[in-house]
Amino acid sequence: MDSQQINRKLKTILPTVIKPGRYFGGELNHVNKNWDLTPLHAALVFPDIYDIGLPNLGIAILYEIINARDDALCERAFMPWLDMETAMREHGVPLYALESHRPLIDFDLIGFTLPYETLYTNVLNALDLIGIPIHAADRNETHPLIIAGGHTAYNPEPMSGFIDAFVLGEGEEIVLEILDTVKHAKSIGLSRGEVLRKLQAISGVYVPAFYQVHYQSDGKVQAIEPIDQSFPRTITKRLVSILPDPPVRFIVPNIDVVHNRIAIEIMRGCTRGCRFCHAGMVNRPVRERSVEQIINSIEESLENTGYEEIALLSLSSSDYTHIDDLVSAISERFKGRNLSVSLPSLRIESFSVNILEKLRGARHGGFTLAPEAATDRMRALINKPIQAEQLLETARQIYSRGWTTIKLYFMIGQPTETLEDVQAIADLCKEVLKEGRRLIGKKANLHTGISTFVPKPHTPFQWSCLEPLESVLEKQNLLKDQLRAPGMKMTWSNPRETILESVLSRGDRRLGAVIEYAWRHGAKFDAWNDQFNFNVWMDGLDAAGLKADFYTSRPRELDEIMPWEHLSTGVSRQYLEREYRNAMAGRFTPDCRDQCLSCGIVPAFAGQQPQKSGVQWFCPEPEVP
Repeated sequence: MDSQQINRKLKTILPTVIKPGRYFGGELNHVNKNWDLTPLHAALVFPDIYDIGLPNLGIAILYEIINARDDALCERAFMPWLDMETAMREHGVPLYALESHRPLIDFDLIGFTLPYETLYTNVLNALDLIGIPIHAADRNETHPLIIAGGHTAYNPEPMSGFIDAFVLGEGEEIVLEILDTVKHAKSIGLSRGEVLRKLQAISGVYVPAFYQVHYQSDGKVQAIEPIDQSFPRTITKRLVSILPDPPVRFIVPNIDVVHNRIAIEIMRGCTRGCRFCHAGMVNRPVRERSVEQIINSIEESLENTGYEEIALLSLSSSDYTHIDDLVSAISERFKGRNLSVSLPSLRIESFSVNILEKLRGARHGGFTLAPEAATDRMRALINKPIQAEQLLETARQIYSRGWTTIKLYFMIGQPTETLEDVQAIADLCKEVLKEGRRLIGKKANLHTGISTFVPKPHTPFQWSCLEPLESVLEKQNLLKDQLRAPGMKMTWSNPRETILESVLSRGDRRLGAVIEYAWRHGAKFDAWNDQFNFNVWMDGLDAAGLKADFYTSRPRELDEIMPWEHLSTGVSRQYLEREYRNAMAGRFTPDCRDQCLSCGIVPAFAGQQPQKSGVQWFCPEPEVP
């Protein structure tokens, strides 16, 4: 089926589905190149609906980078919602690209972004809708290459049978090397196997078919080895030493989406070392954009889009070295333009009232604070060196300067947590709202998000257990009961979805059979509460002869070989072990901007640290023992 045939079918289908604007493209700033005059064709797929996938910053970055090349085009696709999928299958319409409406099977390579594990069945569904065999081993030279990246690629083993190659780490540079390799291979007619060998030679690319896993009799991983000694034993993530200019031609959707705004990443990485945090560990080291670079990008983005809202993105906006200067510059440059500025994920201990004062010239955006724990003992465990009084004082400053709503995030189910620790969360939330009501009366609101801890790969807590379901439900019910009051709103995660996330995030290759079973028995959109079917996943585990407890609640010894042992973020296993012991001992670890803790990043990327004046990774010299 070609694009003209798809268009004729869409005229019949789109009037019958909800939100047809998800499916026809044509948005402001989309790029539609001449297919016949462009030798290389790439498609980026976010395996969830358009409303969620379109604002994804990773997609936006790669889309702009690829389309900047004269020899390549890049188009986008998203998962159709249930009604649209049914109609597509009934009418024989394959998954297609929004820009040209060409079927995705016509492209040279298809890149999936995988930010979270509950998208896995959607990937299989997408492959099926495209008309590509779901198993990588069954594909031939007529099929596009299937490449995946994102945070879950740091443990890609559960999806290893379905993806041709994974990208570990940051994509700005490696995507160009992949395109060059595929273009050259296409020009000289290399076989699929030869192309994959060329890709495996690129630093940061992992081709699972070239690695074999051996298991012990008890199911633990015994060894992970390349099938050919020419392949590296360890694949290390790609790192962009100096952040390039951010994307400035954001696609403006024709319908409302979850984050309908400009997103400017002001810094990448984190130095705080929260022990549960996957993003904080895998995104090291810290790299910052200059104030001038950010301001110019905001200006250009506003001109290109017409947006009136900007989000300054980082793991912690207040950790940005020049945050005061940046906020001052934004307030001055865009005075009188009714611009809304959001500073997501402000860190309580580095929060500055000056930021609030300087934002008075802009529309008030939201303030989100993430204490994560409410007792001194738990904060020492997770390495969040804050005090309850700090949070209360920050809340006072926010409420007293005109903001009516504060969002707080906590995490339950962390190692050694008790009901008393959870009760402390409720008590602290009540104190925050009490301060707000004292200062501004009934206008004060508090939104509390309660997530459930999942022990993630490449973190100090990768050896920890997931808390049993009964215990999590007990803690959630305590908070639901305690946080019922005017002005309070509480959201929480589905604990059964947390079990699935834990299984998949720490799983091995054997889980591929489970993912396939779940998909063939109707699983998709697993991140959606109304679509999530926990039982089908448990049935899949049974059918594969596996148990959820093996991946979730089984204690792990420090010397156990993990399924991701052959993949490196640059942070050493020795550092993670040391931090795990510090957690169990209740010892804080300082910010690594103040003291190098020898996490492994500097030696792992020796020679890449910029020497340019004014550019640094914020890694002080390691202390010599």
